[in-house]
Amino acid sequence: MDVASKHDSRTEPRWKDVLVDAPGGRLFARLWSEWQPTQARPPIVLVHDSLGSVELWRDFPSKLAAATGHPVVAYDRLGFGRSDPHPGMLETVGFVRDEALTGLPALRAALAIDRMILFGHSVGGAMALVAAVELAAATVAVITESAQVFAEDHTLAAIRAAKARFAAPGQIERLARYHGPKAGWVLEAWTGTWLAPAFASWTLDNDLPRVRCPILAMHGDRDQYGSLAHPARIQALVPTTADIVILDRCGHVPHREYPDAVLRAVQTFVSTLAD
Repeated sequence: MDVASKHDSRTEPRWKDVLVDAPGGRLFARLWSEWQPTQARPPIVLVHDSLGSVELWRDFPSKLAAATGHPVVAYDRLGFGRSDPHPGMLETVGFVRDEALTGLPALRAALAIDRMILFGHSVGGAMALVAAVELAAATVAVITESAQVFAEDHTLAAIRAAKARFAAPGQIERLARYHGPKAGWVLEAWTGTWLAPAFASWTLDNDLPRVRCPILAMHGDRDQYGSLAHPARIQALVPTTADIVILDRCGHVPHREYPDAVLRAVQTFVSTLAD
């Protein structure tokens, strides 16, 4: 693990950037709050969406650390943001599980994270749920935001529309602000995997019954990338307690659209967890 930059005194809680060795390349990660591996409260680990990055979380991680008293860690998955380029393409059906087997274990090992609360946005929520199965002993709880747990027609139609919009002049440059020369790969990693014929049958129906930790699932009632069928399926299939929060008049990015409501829900949820 290499320290890329020290904390910025202008932000509260303080943060630092690190580079983590992982299979295929190095991952960029940012840590908020003064955290040591021996700290009692487990860190909240943020897993970003299909076009996301550490930078695209903006000020939410800092607010999350302040609201909950837990350290917060966000990282760029391989191929995204400031992490190294991906050596190939994402495996069409297996990429969601792969993150629980490669990226997250590398992050845990580098930062000596014994126990963690996973917070996943969009497909990051699916990754967090799978990680709760694959890394069960390390996962205290899972928080999902706008998570997809099956390949819904509603979702696929929205991705087709987004792919068409990104074909317009100047649109790929929007991604390049966060992903640099990897922007084209990032777009294809999203649209190419989700719109592949083999992905049409993807589901977490076999994983959800194996989750053993508490879950908070937040979802906007106007989410263009997933209907309320997703939190309903989480609640129906997980055998543990699943707190479902439906946000009124909210789209796909609740932490940006209604940050105070999201922070309150998370604060209440984590306060019920044993340290």
